[in-house]
Amino acid sequence: MTNHQKRLSVPKTWPVERKTDVFTVKASAGPHGEDGVPLVVLLRDVLGYVDSTKEARYALSEDSILVNGEPINDEQRPIGIFDIIAFPGREEYYRVFPDEGGRLALTEIDADAAESRLGKIEGKQQVSGGDTQLSLHDGTNVLVEDGDEYSTKDSIVVDNEDKSIVAHFPYEEGALVTAVRGNHGGKIGEIEDIDVTLSSGSNTVTVSTEDGEFETVEEYVVVIDENFTGDDE
Repeated sequence: MTNHQKRLSVPKTWPVERKTDVFTVKASAGPHGEDGVPLVVLLRDVLGYVDSTKEARYALSEDSILVNGEPINDEQRPIGIFDIIAFPGREEYYRVFPDEGGRLALTEIDADAAESRLGKIEGKQQVSGGDTQLSLHDGTNVLVEDGDEYSTKDSIVVDNEDKSIVAHFPYEEGALVTAVRGNHGGKIGEIEDIDVTLSSGSNTVTVSTEDGEFETVEEYVVVIDENFTGDDE
């Protein structure tokens, strides 16, 4: 199987130029599905910390780069929305956050903020033993004793070390959200209205921003709080 991906066919969220070269690195299997961008692309094309895949492999072999608190040794490991990338030796920490247009970008954060990550609940089910499993947008799961207080489309903040939930943001009118897909990707505002579709189609949400409002399908928005906008820097 090839380790390369044609630039013209990469997801629109990838922060790569499509017409400079024919190929870029292909993401390995892992979280975020096909939307995940290979770690080496962020290290090379966004941060400029390495010039090649070989240099990225060497940096990773030193356990000098953490993703969501874990050392990574695969330069093709897919990175996606709300992941935390840490360089402890440099004392630099970043959160993956959509910019205007929905492309993945890196927002610099402090060390305390890098200790946890945001996750959108996309599914929940009861498992053996009575606990509830919450399935998050990146493919990871979190177990909770009482699942009644959590609903799909809510967001939670998960501690990177012990995987405990440290904050919970319900999906409801008045909630602060960011659009992560579509024509309004990267925009931030408060949910003004949730229009429930009675057919099999998607519900739509109206989001009020400082510059007006926009409408999108609810699958494209994620509940956040002010600490995840990048305005706290």
